[in-house]
Amino acid sequence: MMKGLVQFLVAKIILLALASSFVYCYDPNPLQDYCVATNETNGVFVNGKFCKDPKLVTANDFYCSGLNIPGNTNNRLGASITNVDVSLIPGLNTLGVAIARLDFAPGGQLSPHIHPRASQIILVLKGELSVGFVSSNEYNYTLFSKVLYPGDVFVFPIGLVQFHANNNKKTNAVAFSAYGSQNPGVIPVGNAVFGSNPLIDPKLLAKAFALDVNIVRHVQKVFSSDADIVN
Repeated sequence: MMKGLVQFLVAKIILLALASSFVYCYDPNPLQDYCVATNETNGVFVNGKFCKDPKLVTANDFYCSGLNIPGNTNNRLGASITNVDVSLIPGLNTLGVAIARLDFAPGGQLSPHIHPRASQIILVLKGELSVGFVSSNEYNYTLFSKVLYPGDVFVFPIGLVQFHANNNKKTNAVAFSAYGSQNPGVIPVGNAVFGSNPLIDPKLLAKAFALDVNIVRHVQKVFSSDADIVN
């Protein structure tokens, strides 16, 4: 009896030790000063990118310019995003941050979209922006919205549907956006639902959105040929 109890306790201790090892052997934080992304494929692979030889890293790996230049808003939505992510600054790899410039023509907007891998904070520099996000079903699809003016800041939780729109029909608007990911990703709701490849069955969408199937087919034609503005 005593021998069996001892064996049981030893087995339990071993399992706990293994479980602890699995927990503590994973660390989402960088374990080196930096891991500059490179197109070479013979280095260490970290967070989706190969690391550049630290001896070859320069200041330019952590630098880019051009966010003072307005983006092209000559498109259907009248908006533009100039992203600065790991593809532009290789030194962002493993650092968990990115930034973007948002430009809006008069009345322009970034239609409802989701950033699946990052929370977001926005700072308005010029103009007047109407922004907001919608909570999940757990919180009754509550809309949190605000009109922002120069100097105002607004935060968007990760993975929730959000939008940005220039309220003013006469002047441009400019904002800067920061993300809690080197590659936040984006899912424009309209493009994903009505412009998927291949297209979702229009009858299914007609029932889901309480629309006539011909309206769905028309919207699918618009989105399937529409350039993705939110990127």
